[in-house]
Amino acid sequence: MDENYKEISDYGVIGNLRTAALVGRDGSIDWCCFPELDDPSVFAAILDHKKGGRFKIQPKGQSFSSQEYIGDTNILRTTFKRDGRKILTVTDFMPISGNINGRAAAKSIAPPIIARILECHIDDIVVDVEWSPRFDYGRSDTRIEKQGGQWTARDGKYILTLDGLEDASVRKNENCDFIIAEFSMKRGHQMILSTLFGTDTPKIESVEKELYRTKKSWEQWTQLKGAGHNKSWAGEWLPMVERSELVFKILVNAHSGAVAAAPTTSLPETIGGVRNWDYRFSWLRDASLTAQALTAVGHNAEASDFMHWMEDVTSHAFKKGHDIPIMYGLHGRSDLTEIELGHLEGYRKSTPVRVGNEAAQQHQLETYGEVLNTAYELERRGERLNSHIRDFLRNVTEHVCNIWKEPDHGIWELRTGKKQLVYSKVMAWVTFDRAILLAEKFSLEGNVEKWKKSKREVQKDILNHGFNKELNSFVQSYDSDTIDASNLRIPLLEFLPFDDPRIQGTINKVQEQLTENCFVYRYLMDDGLPGKEGAFSLCTFWLIDNLAMSGRVDEACELYENMKKHANHVGLFSEQLDPETGRFLGNFPQAFTHIGLINSAFYLAYAMGRKVPEHTLMGTPTHRAFAGR
Repeated sequence: MDENYKEISDYGVIGNLRTAALVGRDGSIDWCCFPELDDPSVFAAILDHKKGGRFKIQPKGQSFSSQEYIGDTNILRTTFKRDGRKILTVTDFMPISGNINGRAAAKSIAPPIIARILECHIDDIVVDVEWSPRFDYGRSDTRIEKQGGQWTARDGKYILTLDGLEDASVRKNENCDFIIAEFSMKRGHQMILSTLFGTDTPKIESVEKELYRTKKSWEQWTQLKGAGHNKSWAGEWLPMVERSELVFKILVNAHSGAVAAAPTTSLPETIGGVRNWDYRFSWLRDASLTAQALTAVGHNAEASDFMHWMEDVTSHAFKKGHDIPIMYGLHGRSDLTEIELGHLEGYRKSTPVRVGNEAAQQHQLETYGEVLNTAYELERRGERLNSHIRDFLRNVTEHVCNIWKEPDHGIWELRTGKKQLVYSKVMAWVTFDRAILLAEKFSLEGNVEKWKKSKREVQKDILNHGFNKELNSFVQSYDSDTIDASNLRIPLLEFLPFDDPRIQGTINKVQEQLTENCFVYRYLMDDGLPGKEGAFSLCTFWLIDNLAMSGRVDEACELYENMKKHANHVGLFSEQLDPETGRFLGNFPQAFTHIGLINSAFYLAYAMGRKVPEHTLMGTPTHRAFAGR
């Protein structure tokens, strides 16, 4: 065990709808990119404890620490105790204010600031502070000097300022300066330290007012309820559902409407391994699933904003006759060239550290189905899509008519070459099915007869080549014998009903081959990369959904409660879990996992007879009937 690194689960996250920061239970901010989530880091100790940089505040000497969020917000409080007594609290937040519903949030974001409020609860303590910004992932030298009562770090291009610290020592680590400070605090004493990015960032005049405004903004957004979205159905699961909503909101860029998959890069899927990827971008698939989950709990504005952003950034691809790229930067850049940062040792020496993502160049057929599904879900909830979006959806559907027979890299972004992947074909079917529904129920114009013909063809193709009769299960690729958990979505997408024997056979085979200690792997075949990844949490939630809708509610509840127990101390999840230890693996916090948590709560509530909004769940008897009302 490398004591220089905390467990991934030892972090909470704060954000301001442009970027985010990971705050450890020891009071150390070990990851933050400024001013945007996909910009280079200023603190990256989570990827290299020596060269990454951090902003650490903690009491001197031995202490026990805990963390919690303040109500339904993304304001994080770390409490230090000694001998059972509270001695110091550190409240961390990034300021926002006003209405943050949808793109209205673009007017509500304060400048890029992390505010840290220290409060002393005993007669006398000594507090240690380290402020060691490392610009550009630690690739440039940092110089620190005091100017006008503030400490300013520069590398010739970027500037970061620390405000509120009077006395400190500037020291050197290799070619970089850093600050060390030690000071005393008395009972009732409050101190405010804030770090500000850039030259135009104004000093906070009243942190107390900013804290109040930020708290009010988060609470108002969480309490928004669209028509029919009373959350009484969630019952005992409500805190976890609302925490997942708040995770999603941190990942939505207020200016563009893009949705990041996670706020981090290169947190490993295997400790010490090479499965380390950059997730700070907007996958159209991941973001579509996130948008669908947000609409399910009443946040239609974010989903609508995402649709507009997606149409805007992808329109040029269709004009040139190209496939839609599967992911973009949060402001629409498509060049996401993957590079390795060889100077960083990686989390617990898991190398390489990567920025950018080579998968951006892949062909993924299932992306189109998620796009049409998101549009359909919005229309069903009363969000009328404009003519530009409708033209875009028609063009997407026509494009899939021409390419659905092609092999692709699939949802798991396999780097072993293209295959005829069953789940990808199912998502092509979803493209046609949702386009037809949009035409018949919501007046989408297009060649509906052509779409119906393509739908019948792809369905026949899947049933002929994607189902292995000997295994009694759908398989990963045509005419193969590899089981893949993505096929658990087949009934969730309404390709076949839950009671179909082929679906039940697939569920049973996933339990038999891919499930370990109640956790589900994506697959177990050789994917061309060394080492073994952890169980994929979203797949575990898909299994829960299938069991619930198959009448196996007790099994589903057992798995759901087990997943709940494996959330971290503030209700967050990473991408993967080690089935043997429960250790967090992969990037964190992960939108995919929180999508699964919300959707599974809905399916379980429905299966248990609770009153769930009728328009919410695909695969239920009332789902399509409701769309026509």
